[in-house]
Amino acid sequence: MFKDLLVHIPTERSPRPAIDASVSLAMSASAHLDAIATGYASTNVPFLAEGGAAIASSLQFEYERALERAEAALRVFEVEAKNARINYGRYALNGTLADAVAKAGAAARLYDLTIVSQGDPEGDTFDDRLPKELLVQAGGPLLFIPYTFRGAFKAARVGICWDGSRLAARALRDAMPFIIDAAALTTITLNASEVPPDASPERLLTHLARKGLPAKAVSLQADRSDLQASILSIAADESLDLLIMGGYGHSRLQETVFGGVTQEMFRSMTVPVMMSH
Repeated sequence: MFKDLLVHIPTERSPRPAIDASVSLAMSASAHLDAIATGYASTNVPFLAEGGAAIASSLQFEYERALERAEAALRVFEVEAKNARINYGRYALNGTLADAVAKAGAAARLYDLTIVSQGDPEGDTFDDRLPKELLVQAGGPLLFIPYTFRGAFKAARVGICWDGSRLAARALRDAMPFIIDAAALTTITLNASEVPPDASPERLLTHLARKGLPAKAVSLQADRSDLQASILSIAADESLDLLIMGGYGHSRLQETVFGGVTQEMFRSMTVPVMMSH
């Protein structure tokens, strides 16, 4: 099972989904959980006639306010962590947007799993952008928690999204702690004729069975515009607690670009989703 966890606690929207999911997972896995909260300061400081000293003072004020927001979010986390009697740590990050992204990305590379909450589909705050950046920078799996999530996290019924790709294989391997402990597994393949024969859904079932992990296979045809909706429909039909999938995208100079299914899942996930890039 995952034993060393990191959770990002939002400072610009409700911290409850990330806190509830991460603390309950740490309890069930007897894992250590570190929490980070990232307050950031805008570099778009307006022109001030007083000169450089006034600009520096304005930036310092922004940094201090950002750190206050991060500390406030971490206090909420700490109350829950103490009540749950888990081993935990907490620290606040601040700085410019680029600084916070770099620090959070570097920190995430040391953990078995990083937990983040889904961003506001209509928002463009730092807390909405950071989880996506972490997906391409962390070098490990991220567990995305829907912003509607309440209660304890569980992964009794797990869905494995499979298209035979490198990213799907990476997600499958990264998610093995969840897969091994699951009570029921379902493999999900859309448009199976497009999957390489040597990595077919049938072969996946065979390899899972060799590990003592029997799974049910669900396969259907879907238009490219309906892929994400079809996955979530299957998740509802199978009463899945968790989806596992590759995270398709790349980062380049202040812009992170994701594939259609990944981007749509960010917008409208209905169950927790573990992604690997």
